[in-house]
Amino acid sequence: MRHPLRFHPKATLQWNTSDFDETVTRRHPASVLLPSPAVNDAPTSAPALDPQLLQKLSKDPAKRIDEVIAFYRRERRPVELFEAMKMKSRMRFGLPMIAPPDEKLGMQTPREAEIQRGLEEGLLDACRQAGAMLIEDGKIGEGWMYLRPIGDPALAKRLFSTVEITEDNYDEMIHVLLHEGVDLERGFNAVLQQQGTCNSITLYDSTISSRSREDKKIAAKCLLIHLFDELDERVREDFAQRASDNGIDPDAIQRDRDNAVLGELVTKHKWILGGGGYHLDTTHLASVVRFAQVLDDPGLLEKALQLCQYGRQLPPDFQYPGEEPFVDFYPAHAAFFSALLGKNVDTAVRLFGQRARTVDSIVHGSGAIETYIELLDRLGRPGEALRAAMELFPDEVPLGRVMPEMIEMAGRASQKGDDKIVAQLEKFCFDRGDLLGVAAAGELLSPKPRQTTRMTAGQS
Repeated sequence: MRHPLRFHPKATLQWNTSDFDETVTRRHPASVLLPSPAVNDAPTSAPALDPQLLQKLSKDPAKRIDEVIAFYRRERRPVELFEAMKMKSRMRFGLPMIAPPDEKLGMQTPREAEIQRGLEEGLLDACRQAGAMLIEDGKIGEGWMYLRPIGDPALAKRLFSTVEITEDNYDEMIHVLLHEGVDLERGFNAVLQQQGTCNSITLYDSTISSRSREDKKIAAKCLLIHLFDELDERVREDFAQRASDNGIDPDAIQRDRDNAVLGELVTKHKWILGGGGYHLDTTHLASVVRFAQVLDDPGLLEKALQLCQYGRQLPPDFQYPGEEPFVDFYPAHAAFFSALLGKNVDTAVRLFGQRARTVDSIVHGSGAIETYIELLDRLGRPGEALRAAMELFPDEVPLGRVMPEMIEMAGRASQKGDDKIVAQLEKFCFDRGDLLGVAAAGELLSPKPRQTTRMTAGQS
């Protein structure tokens, strides 16, 4: 789910038949042009055929093409299988199996439209079968080139789930899983295991941070679990090794090592961090805490809160300031995560409300305002969130940038029984000279307004 308010300002495959160019372009209008697999991937010299095969083939064209398809499927020759299935699809609609160079298929009549639809479905099925065979045979890049036009993420994820990530296919698998979004969680975890925390944090900041909120949640979850488990293990080992030297009796050592959560352990036994040390790179800790702001799952929020409690015990030199409203980095994040877990909610609302109203947005940006509005909305207070947005909305920012989020909040508030909020939004838009916003608000004022939903804190 997107941030409530944000104020601050492939592959089209070229096939042998022209009818498929339009199909793939329509499904992937913003993608890059790739070479035709039929031209570039097919072997320059086909393997010799059994001399008796020609005599065994049926004289009937329809049966013969089925026999050819079965042959290429048995021989696991996906490029030729694709071409054969394409030929069968054309024959089914009374077209020559091999398209003439000057063939032009229109969409002027119902029959022409039916043929185009049938060819499209046939070609997509050919892509599906050829792509699956290539992936099963370990040809990751080629297989994805065939699968991509289909637009079936569940199929792609299932097929790639059977492929082991190895040193040889690592780059291709990461490209498909992570950068193409087939299985972001698996891809990001593979980067963590292969390249470590530092490179994964860089990847998040450079690539994931500009993607959807759901993608950011997936990557943030991977990083949080990875870093938390590493830190938790190291702290417990350190505690067990040094506890007796710090006057802890054996029973208490065993009890706290086994039962105390991370934050409790470092808070209760301040000597763990009292000597000025730390257990992992503190810049990594700060980055993962920052990324965790997007998370909703209570278990993950609790882990993030534990990291904040560890961070608060670090020597001051290792508690780096953040950006507003998280300048006081670990205490502010602890307040944010605690509120989302239902702890000290009013305190957090006051804290972030005060920052939203006092931080100079010209100097520090609108992060304090955005965070306050987001917190209210995620706490299940969409009416308060929207009123705060209308109160604090920077004059220099066009309404159109945030109107979708404002309309969603107004709808949720109205569903909760706030019968004034939509009219207030309508007036706000009118006073700002935004008739588009007025029109959008009118949809919520209609007798049958559309329903809007949002996941609130504690839901997963």
